[in-house]
Amino acid sequence: MSDRPAPLADPHLLFDPAAGRRDIVILGSTGSIGTQAIDLALRNPDRFRVTALSAAGGRVGLLAEQARQLRVNTVAVAREDVVPALKEALNAQYGASEPLPEILAGPDAATELAASECHTVLNGITGSIGLAPTLAALRAGRTLALANKESLIVGGPLVKALAKPGQIIPVDSEHAALFQALAAGTRADVRKLVVTASGGPFRGRTRAELAHVTVKDALAHPTWAMGPVITINSATLVNKGLEVIEAHLLYDIPFDRIEVVVHPQSYVHSMVEFSDGSTLAQATPPDMRGPIAIGLGWPERVPDAAPAFDWTKASTWEFFPLDAEAFPSVGLARHVGTVGSTAPAVFNAANEECVEAFLAGRLPFTAIMDTVSAVVDEHGTPDAGTSLTVADVLEAETWARARAQEMAAQAAVEARA
Repeated sequence: MSDRPAPLADPHLLFDPAAGRRDIVILGSTGSIGTQAIDLALRNPDRFRVTALSAAGGRVGLLAEQARQLRVNTVAVAREDVVPALKEALNAQYGASEPLPEILAGPDAATELAASECHTVLNGITGSIGLAPTLAALRAGRTLALANKESLIVGGPLVKALAKPGQIIPVDSEHAALFQALAAGTRADVRKLVVTASGGPFRGRTRAELAHVTVKDALAHPTWAMGPVITINSATLVNKGLEVIEAHLLYDIPFDRIEVVVHPQSYVHSMVEFSDGSTLAQATPPDMRGPIAIGLGWPERVPDAAPAFDWTKASTWEFFPLDAEAFPSVGLARHVGTVGSTAPAVFNAANEECVEAFLAGRLPFTAIMDTVSAVVDEHGTPDAGTSLTVADVLEAETWARARAQEMAAQAAVEARA
Protein backbone atom coordinates (compact mmCIF):
# COMPACT_ATOMS: atom_id res chain seq x y z
CA MET A 1 0.00 0.00 0.00
CA SER A 2 2.99 2.31 0.03
CA ASP A 3 2.08 3.67 -3.43
CA ARG A 4 -1.42 4.63 -2.30
CA PRO A 5 -2.23 8.26 -1.35
CA ALA A 6 -2.12 9.33 2.27
CA PRO A 7 -5.40 8.62 4.10
CA LEU A 8 -7.62 11.46 5.31
CA ALA A 9 -7.42 10.19 8.89
CA ASP A 10 -4.06 8.92 10.07
CA PRO A 11 -3.06 8.70 13.75
CA HIS A 12 0.58 9.02 12.72
CA LEU A 13 0.02 12.33 10.94
CA LEU A 14 -1.46 14.97 13.22
CA PHE A 15 -2.48 18.22 11.57
CA ASP A 16 -1.49 21.24 13.70
CA PRO A 17 -0.44 19.58 16.99
CA ALA A 18 -1.08 22.72 19.07
CA ALA A 19 -0.32 22.49 22.77
CA GLY A 20 -2.36 24.02 25.56
CA ARG A 21 -6.05 24.85 25.65
CA ARG A 22 -7.83 24.49 22.33
CA ASP A 23 -10.55 26.79 21.02
CA ILE A 24 -13.44 24.67 19.76
CA VAL A 25 -16.43 25.44 17.53
CA ILE A 26 -19.33 22.98 17.92
CA LEU A 27 -21.75 22.54 15.03
CA GLY A 28 -24.99 20.81 16.01
CA SER A 29 -24.64 21.74 19.67
CA THR A 30 -28.18 20.79 20.75
CA GLY A 31 -27.97 17.29 19.27
CA SER A 32 -26.61 14.13 20.87
CA ILE A 33 -22.98 14.67 19.81
CA GLY A 34 -23.06 18.36 20.61
CA THR A 35 -24.49 18.01 24.12
CA GLN A 36 -21.96 15.32 25.03
CA ALA A 37 -19.11 17.42 23.62
CA ILE A 38 -20.25 20.32 25.78
CA ASP A 39 -20.31 18.06 28.84
CA LEU A 40 -16.72 17.06 28.04
CA ALA A 41 -15.64 20.68 27.58
CA LEU A 42 -17.26 21.84 30.81
CA ARG A 43 -15.46 19.08 32.70
CA ASN A 44 -12.12 20.00 31.10
CA PRO A 45 -11.89 23.81 30.99
CA ASP A 46 -8.10 23.65 31.06
CA ARG A 47 -8.10 21.72 27.78
CA PHE A 48 -11.02 23.10 25.78
CA ARG A 49 -12.67 26.50 25.35
CA VAL A 50 -15.82 26.51 23.23
CA THR A 51 -15.97 29.79 21.32
CA ALA A 52 -19.06 29.28 19.13
CA LEU A 53 -22.12 27.07 18.76
CA SER A 54 -24.50 26.30 15.93
CA ALA A 55 -27.84 24.50 15.88
CA ALA A 56 -30.77 24.00 13.55
CA GLY A 57 -33.01 26.20 15.70
CA GLY A 58 -35.58 23.84 17.13
CA ARG A 59 -34.29 24.10 20.73
CA VAL A 60 -33.40 27.77 21.26
CA GLY A 61 -33.81 27.51 25.03
CA LEU A 62 -31.14 24.83 25.25
CA LEU A 63 -28.89 26.72 22.81
CA ALA A 64 -29.12 29.86 24.96
CA GLU A 65 -28.36 27.85 28.09
CA GLN A 66 -25.31 26.32 26.42
CA ALA A 67 -24.10 29.73 25.26
CA ARG A 68 -24.34 31.12 28.80
CA GLN A 69 -22.61 28.09 30.36
CA LEU A 70 -19.72 28.27 27.90
CA ARG A 71 -19.54 32.07 27.50
CA VAL A 72 -19.30 31.70 23.72
CA ASN A 73 -18.67 34.59 21.35
CA THR A 74 -21.14 33.51 18.68
CA VAL A 75 -24.25 31.38 18.25
CA ALA A 76 -25.70 30.39 14.89
CA VAL A 77 -29.08 28.99 13.85
CA ALA A 78 -30.12 27.67 10.45
CA ARG A 79 -33.68 28.99 10.84
CA GLU A 80 -33.93 32.78 10.59
CA ASP A 81 -37.50 32.71 11.91
CA VAL A 82 -36.34 31.64 15.40
CA VAL A 83 -33.99 34.60 15.92
CA PRO A 84 -36.54 36.59 18.02
CA ALA A 85 -37.12 33.55 20.26
CA LEU A 86 -33.36 32.99 20.51
CA LYS A 87 -32.78 36.61 21.55
CA GLU A 88 -35.48 36.27 24.18
CA ALA A 89 -33.93 33.04 25.48
CA LEU A 90 -30.48 34.63 25.61
CA ASN A 91 -31.81 37.65 27.51
CA ALA A 92 -33.37 35.27 30.03
CA GLN A 93 -30.03 33.50 30.55
CA TYR A 94 -27.71 36.53 30.69
CA GLY A 95 -27.61 39.27 33.29
CA ALA A 96 -28.67 42.78 32.34
CA SER A 97 -25.07 44.03 32.16
CA GLU A 98 -23.66 40.99 30.39
CA PRO A 99 -22.95 41.27 26.65
CA LEU A 100 -24.89 38.79 24.53
CA PRO A 101 -23.09 36.62 21.96
CA GLU A 102 -23.23 37.54 18.30
CA ILE A 103 -26.06 35.79 16.43
CA LEU A 104 -25.70 34.38 12.92
CA ALA A 105 -28.80 33.08 11.17
CA GLY A 106 -29.72 31.39 7.91
CA PRO A 107 -28.83 28.26 5.94
CA ASP A 108 -25.17 29.35 5.61
CA ALA A 109 -24.68 30.29 9.27
CA ALA A 110 -23.01 27.01 10.28
CA THR A 111 -20.74 27.21 7.24
CA GLU A 112 -19.65 30.70 8.22
CA LEU A 113 -19.01 29.53 11.76
CA ALA A 114 -16.95 26.55 10.53
CA ALA A 115 -14.45 28.95 8.97
CA SER A 116 -14.15 31.16 12.07
CA GLU A 117 -10.99 31.46 14.13
CA CYS A 118 -10.45 28.35 16.27
CA HIS A 119 -8.30 25.25 16.59
CA THR A 120 -10.90 22.52 16.00
CA VAL A 121 -14.36 22.40 14.44
CA LEU A 122 -16.57 19.57 15.69
CA ASN A 123 -19.12 18.87 12.97
CA GLY A 124 -21.97 17.13 14.77
CA ILE A 125 -24.66 18.10 12.27
CA THR A 126 -26.91 15.27 11.08
CA GLY A 127 -27.42 14.83 7.34
CA SER A 128 -25.80 15.94 4.10
CA ILE A 129 -26.34 19.60 5.03
CA GLY A 130 -23.09 19.11 6.94
CA LEU A 131 -21.08 19.04 3.70
CA ALA A 132 -20.68 22.81 3.28
CA PRO A 133 -19.44 23.33 6.88
CA THR A 134 -17.02 20.42 6.46
CA LEU A 135 -15.54 21.99 3.33
CA ALA A 136 -15.41 25.41 4.96
CA ALA A 137 -13.52 24.11 8.00
CA LEU A 138 -11.00 22.28 5.83
CA ARG A 139 -10.56 25.26 3.53
CA ALA A 140 -9.90 27.50 6.55
CA GLY A 141 -7.21 25.11 7.81
CA ARG A 142 -9.04 23.99 10.94
CA THR A 143 -8.64 20.55 12.45
CA LEU A 144 -11.95 18.81 11.74
CA ALA A 145 -13.43 16.47 14.34
CA LEU A 146 -15.89 14.76 12.02
CA ALA A 147 -19.09 13.22 13.36
CA ASN A 148 -21.12 14.17 10.28
CA LYS A 149 -20.48 11.06 8.19
CA GLU A 150 -22.88 12.18 5.45
CA SER A 151 -20.64 15.06 4.34
CA LEU A 152 -17.86 12.58 3.63
CA ILE A 153 -20.25 10.13 1.98
CA VAL A 154 -21.85 12.60 -0.44
CA GLY A 155 -18.78 14.72 -1.06
CA GLY A 156 -15.89 12.28 -0.71
CA PRO A 157 -13.81 13.55 -3.66
CA LEU A 158 -14.42 17.17 -2.62
CA VAL A 159 -13.31 16.47 0.95
CA LYS A 160 -10.26 14.51 -0.21
CA ALA A 161 -9.23 17.36 -2.50
CA LEU A 162 -9.19 19.85 0.41
CA ALA A 163 -8.05 17.85 3.45
CA LYS A 164 -4.41 17.87 4.41
CA PRO A 165 -2.94 14.65 5.87
CA GLY A 166 -4.08 14.30 9.46
CA GLN A 167 -6.49 17.24 9.29
CA ILE A 168 -9.55 15.04 9.93
CA ILE A 169 -10.05 13.20 13.21
CA PRO A 170 -13.07 10.85 13.07
CA VAL A 171 -15.65 10.99 15.87
CA ASP A 172 -17.93 8.07 14.94
CA SER A 173 -17.29 5.39 17.55
CA GLU A 174 -16.33 2.85 14.86
CA HIS A 175 -13.92 5.15 13.08
CA ALA A 176 -12.42 6.50 16.27
CA ALA A 177 -11.78 2.84 17.15
CA LEU A 178 -10.11 2.14 13.81
CA PHE A 179 -8.12 5.36 14.14
CA GLN A 180 -6.72 4.27 17.50
CA ALA A 181 -6.03 0.68 16.44
CA LEU A 182 -4.24 1.85 13.31
CA ALA A 183 -1.77 3.73 15.52
CA ALA A 184 -0.24 0.34 16.39
CA GLY A 185 1.12 -0.36 12.91
CA THR A 186 1.98 1.03 9.52
CA ARG A 187 -0.37 1.12 6.55
CA ALA A 188 1.63 -1.65 4.93
CA ASP A 189 0.86 -3.86 7.94
CA VAL A 190 -2.95 -3.60 7.58
CA ARG A 191 -4.74 -6.66 6.18
CA LYS A 192 -8.33 -5.62 6.82
CA LEU A 193 -10.63 -3.34 8.77
CA VAL A 194 -13.47 -4.94 10.72
CA VAL A 195 -16.38 -2.61 11.47
CA THR A 196 -18.68 -3.79 14.25
CA ALA A 197 -22.46 -3.37 14.26
CA SER A 198 -24.80 -3.79 17.20
CA GLY A 199 -27.36 -5.30 14.85
CA GLY A 200 -29.93 -2.75 16.04
CA PRO A 201 -33.29 -3.70 17.51
CA PHE A 202 -34.00 -6.33 14.83
CA ARG A 203 -30.89 -8.48 15.04
CA GLY A 204 -31.74 -12.09 14.23
CA ARG A 205 -35.01 -11.33 12.45
CA THR A 206 -35.63 -12.49 8.90
CA ARG A 207 -36.80 -10.17 6.14
CA ALA A 208 -40.30 -11.61 6.43
CA GLU A 209 -40.34 -10.85 10.16
CA LEU A 210 -39.40 -7.23 9.46
CA ALA A 211 -42.36 -6.54 7.20
CA HIS A 212 -44.68 -5.25 9.93
CA VAL A 213 -42.36 -3.68 12.52
CA THR A 214 -43.49 -0.30 13.84
CA VAL A 215 -41.74 3.03 14.27
CA LYS A 216 -41.74 2.43 18.03
CA ASP A 217 -40.03 -0.94 17.48
CA ALA A 218 -37.40 0.61 15.22
CA LEU A 219 -36.62 3.45 17.64
CA ALA A 220 -35.96 1.03 20.53
CA HIS A 221 -32.20 0.69 20.04
CA PRO A 222 -30.75 -1.81 22.55
CA THR A 223 -27.47 -0.04 23.35
CA TRP A 224 -27.22 3.53 21.98
CA ALA A 225 -29.32 6.65 22.64
CA MET A 226 -29.37 8.61 19.37
CA GLY A 227 -31.60 10.89 17.32
CA PRO A 228 -34.50 9.36 15.35
CA VAL A 229 -32.83 9.42 11.91
CA ILE A 230 -29.61 7.79 13.12
CA THR A 231 -31.61 5.27 15.16
CA ILE A 232 -33.65 4.20 12.12
CA ASN A 233 -30.43 4.00 10.11
CA SER A 234 -29.14 1.65 12.78
CA ALA A 235 -32.29 -0.47 12.53
CA THR A 236 -31.87 -0.83 8.74
CA LEU A 237 -28.05 -1.02 9.10
CA VAL A 238 -27.78 1.85 6.61
CA ASN A 239 -25.52 3.50 9.18
CA LYS A 240 -23.15 0.53 8.85
CA GLY A 241 -23.18 0.82 5.07
CA LEU A 242 -22.31 4.50 5.35
CA GLU A 243 -19.52 3.63 7.77
CA VAL A 244 -18.03 1.16 5.30
CA ILE A 245 -17.88 3.93 2.67
CA GLU A 246 -16.50 6.30 5.29
CA ALA A 247 -13.79 3.83 6.33
CA HIS A 248 -12.76 3.43 2.69
CA LEU A 249 -12.47 7.20 2.28
CA LEU A 250 -10.84 7.95 5.63
CA TYR A 251 -8.23 5.19 5.58
CA ASP A 252 -7.91 4.51 1.85
CA ILE A 253 -8.48 0.76 2.31
CA PRO A 254 -10.21 -1.09 -0.58
CA PHE A 255 -13.83 -2.17 -0.06
CA ASP A 256 -12.94 -5.86 -0.31
CA ARG A 257 -10.77 -5.46 2.80
CA ILE A 258 -13.46 -3.84 4.95
CA GLU A 259 -15.78 -6.27 6.74
CA VAL A 260 -18.85 -5.86 8.94
CA VAL A 261 -19.50 -8.13 11.92
CA VAL A 262 -22.47 -8.02 14.31
CA HIS A 263 -21.52 -7.49 17.97
CA PRO A 264 -24.68 -6.99 20.07
CA GLN A 265 -22.98 -5.72 23.23
CA SER A 266 -21.36 -2.76 21.40
CA TYR A 267 -18.25 -3.08 23.56
CA VAL A 268 -15.78 -3.57 20.70
CA HIS A 269 -16.22 -0.57 18.45
CA SER A 270 -14.10 -1.87 15.56
CA MET A 271 -10.96 -3.86 14.86
CA VAL A 272 -7.89 -3.85 12.63
CA GLU A 273 -6.39 -7.12 11.43
CA PHE A 274 -2.70 -6.91 10.61
CA SER A 275 -0.63 -8.93 8.18
CA ASP A 276 0.94 -11.06 10.92
CA GLY A 277 -2.48 -12.42 11.87
CA SER A 278 -2.95 -10.30 14.99
CA THR A 279 -6.10 -8.24 15.49
CA LEU A 280 -6.33 -5.12 17.62
CA ALA A 281 -9.76 -4.24 18.98
CA GLN A 282 -10.69 -0.94 20.63
CA ALA A 283 -13.19 -1.52 23.41
CA THR A 284 -15.09 0.66 25.87
CA PRO A 285 -18.63 0.61 27.28
CA PRO A 286 -21.08 2.28 24.85
CA ASP A 287 -20.52 6.02 25.41
CA MET A 288 -19.83 8.63 22.74
CA ARG A 289 -17.82 10.90 25.04
CA GLY A 290 -14.75 8.71 24.47
CA PRO A 291 -14.73 9.13 20.66
CA ILE A 292 -15.55 12.83 21.05
CA ALA A 293 -12.55 13.24 23.36
CA ILE A 294 -10.33 11.58 20.74
CA GLY A 295 -11.67 13.98 18.11
CA LEU A 296 -11.06 17.07 20.21
CA GLY A 297 -7.87 16.11 22.04
CA TRP A 298 -5.76 13.81 19.86
CA PRO A 299 -2.86 12.96 20.17
CA GLU A 300 -3.45 13.57 23.88
CA ARG A 301 -6.07 11.58 25.77
CA VAL A 302 -8.58 13.22 28.08
CA PRO A 303 -8.55 11.52 31.53
CA ASP A 304 -11.90 10.00 32.53
CA ALA A 305 -13.58 11.17 29.35
CA ALA A 306 -15.89 8.15 29.50
CA PRO A 307 -16.50 5.13 31.77
CA ALA A 308 -14.09 2.18 31.68
CA PHE A 309 -14.84 -1.53 32.06
CA ASP A 310 -14.95 -3.17 35.45
CA TRP A 311 -12.83 -6.22 34.65
CA THR A 312 -13.69 -7.85 37.99
CA LYS A 313 -17.20 -8.59 36.66
CA ALA A 314 -17.93 -11.45 34.28
CA SER A 315 -19.28 -10.55 30.85
CA THR A 316 -19.94 -12.23 27.51
CA TRP A 317 -18.99 -10.70 24.17
CA GLU A 318 -20.61 -12.16 21.05
CA PHE A 319 -19.89 -11.81 17.34
CA PHE A 320 -22.12 -12.90 14.45
CA PRO A 321 -21.96 -12.68 10.67
CA LEU A 322 -24.12 -10.07 8.95
CA ASP A 323 -27.41 -11.30 7.45
CA ALA A 324 -27.19 -9.67 4.03
CA GLU A 325 -30.65 -10.86 2.96
CA ALA A 326 -32.48 -9.26 5.87
CA PHE A 327 -30.22 -6.21 5.81
CA PRO A 328 -29.17 -5.47 2.19
CA SER A 329 -28.09 -1.91 3.00
CA VAL A 330 -24.42 -2.75 3.55
CA GLY A 331 -24.10 -4.47 0.18
CA LEU A 332 -25.85 -1.58 -1.56
CA ALA A 333 -23.53 0.89 0.17
CA ARG A 334 -20.49 -1.05 -1.07
CA HIS A 335 -21.92 -0.84 -4.57
CA VAL A 336 -22.48 2.93 -4.55
CA GLY A 337 -19.13 3.47 -2.84
CA THR A 338 -17.40 1.52 -5.60
CA VAL A 339 -19.31 3.40 -8.31
CA GLY A 340 -18.40 6.71 -6.68
CA SER A 341 -19.18 10.15 -8.11
CA THR A 342 -22.78 11.11 -7.23
CA ALA A 343 -23.96 7.54 -6.46
CA PRO A 344 -23.29 7.78 -2.68
CA ALA A 345 -25.14 11.13 -2.59
CA VAL A 346 -28.14 9.53 -4.30
CA PHE A 347 -28.07 6.61 -1.84
CA ASN A 348 -27.89 8.92 1.17
CA ALA A 349 -30.53 11.40 0.00
CA ALA A 350 -32.99 8.68 -0.98
CA ASN A 351 -32.51 7.02 2.39
CA GLU A 352 -33.13 10.28 4.28
CA GLU A 353 -36.42 10.74 2.44
CA CYS A 354 -37.48 7.14 3.02
CA VAL A 355 -36.63 7.34 6.73
CA GLU A 356 -38.74 10.47 7.01
CA ALA A 357 -41.63 8.68 5.27
CA PHE A 358 -41.27 5.69 7.62
CA LEU A 359 -41.21 7.91 10.72
CA ALA A 360 -44.36 9.63 9.45
CA GLY A 361 -46.09 6.27 9.01
CA ARG A 362 -46.22 6.55 5.22
CA LEU A 363 -43.82 3.72 4.36
CA PRO A 364 -43.33 0.17 5.69
CA PHE A 365 -39.96 -0.65 7.23
CA THR A 366 -38.77 -3.08 4.55
CA ALA A 367 -39.80 -0.61 1.84
CA ILE A 368 -37.11 1.81 3.04
CA MET A 369 -34.28 -0.17 1.46
CA ASP A 370 -36.43 -1.43 -1.43
CA THR A 371 -37.12 2.16 -2.40
CA VAL A 372 -33.54 3.34 -1.90
CA SER A 373 -32.31 0.46 -4.06
CA ALA A 374 -34.79 1.34 -6.80
CA VAL A 375 -33.67 4.99 -6.79
CA VAL A 376 -30.00 3.93 -6.95
CA ASP A 377 -30.75 1.57 -9.86
CA GLU A 378 -32.60 4.28 -11.76
CA HIS A 379 -29.77 6.73 -11.19
CA GLY A 380 -27.41 4.29 -12.88
CA THR A 381 -23.66 4.66 -13.12
CA PRO A 382 -22.45 8.27 -13.33
CA ASP A 383 -19.45 9.24 -15.39
CA ALA A 384 -16.59 8.67 -12.97
CA GLY A 385 -14.19 10.48 -15.30
CA THR A 386 -15.82 13.85 -14.65
CA SER A 387 -14.63 15.90 -11.68
CA LEU A 388 -17.28 16.09 -8.99
CA THR A 389 -18.54 19.54 -7.95
CA VAL A 390 -20.79 20.72 -5.14
CA ALA A 391 -23.38 21.58 -7.80
CA ASP A 392 -23.27 17.97 -9.04
CA VAL A 393 -23.89 16.69 -5.51
CA LEU A 394 -26.79 19.07 -4.90
CA GLU A 395 -28.38 18.25 -8.25
CA ALA A 396 -28.09 14.51 -7.63
CA GLU A 397 -29.52 14.89 -4.14
CA THR A 398 -32.45 16.97 -5.37
CA TRP A 399 -33.30 14.38 -8.01
CA ALA A 400 -32.91 11.48 -5.56
CA ARG A 401 -35.14 13.12 -2.94
CA ALA A 402 -37.89 13.83 -5.44
CA ARG A 403 -37.71 10.36 -6.94
CA ALA A 404 -37.65 8.70 -3.51
CA GLN A 405 -40.72 10.67 -2.47
CA GLU A 406 -42.56 9.53 -5.61
CA MET A 407 -41.55 5.90 -5.14
CA ALA A 408 -42.34 5.97 -1.42
CA ALA A 409 -45.80 7.34 -2.12
CA GLN A 410 -46.41 4.55 -4.62
CA ALA A 411 -45.07 1.93 -2.21
CA ALA A 412 -47.42 3.21 0.48
CA VAL A 413 -50.38 2.86 -1.89
CA GLU A 414 -49.36 -0.67 -2.79
CA ALA A 415 -48.93 -1.57 0.90
CA ARG A 416 -52.47 -0.45 1.66
CA ALA A 417 -53.95 -2.30 -1.33
